[in-house]
Amino acid sequence: MSDGRDPTAGPELGDGADAAGRNAPKKRLLRGVAVQAAAVAAAVHLLWAWPRLGSPPDARPYLFLAGSALAVAVAVATLRAGEYRRLYALGAGTLGAFLGGFLAWHGTDAPAALGAEPLAVVAAIAEVVGVGAFLALYRLAPPTSVVLERRRDEGPDEASKDGGEGPP
Repeated sequence: MSDGRDPTAGPELGDGADAAGRNAPKKRLLRGVAVQAAAVAAAVHLLWAWPRLGSPPDARPYLFLAGSALAVAVAVATLRAGEYRRLYALGAGTLGAFLGGFLAWHGTDAPAALGAEPLAVVAAIAEVVGVGAFLALYRLAPPTSVVLERRRDEGPDEASKDGGEGPP
């Protein structure tokens, strides 16, 4: 059964599912949802943390600042970088850590805390949606080694276009 395909390439590459690559409509939509969810989660955590900076007994504002910076960095990289599974895993993990941290902090009182704090509701919804979008992107992306090989095969001019757009 020799049809000219690389047997190690996997179904994404051999069956034409990856033909449109990074710019497939489904991937563009998921990327937009993931980026917006990460940005909303980062903004909500900054809004919560900013007035609470300087409260010595509570470390959460400082952790929220660091986590928000990471979420924004992942969002920007998701828009600008290639299809890297590790990046998508980092995005899902960052938003999942926010969500898991909320549940761990409040424990069995998490539903009551959600009801008492509108920002927590917005953050939780954004985090759940973002984790789902990042995991879907992870599932649709080719392995990182394939992406790196593609970038290596492209010339320096082609790699810098990042989307196949021609000159103006």
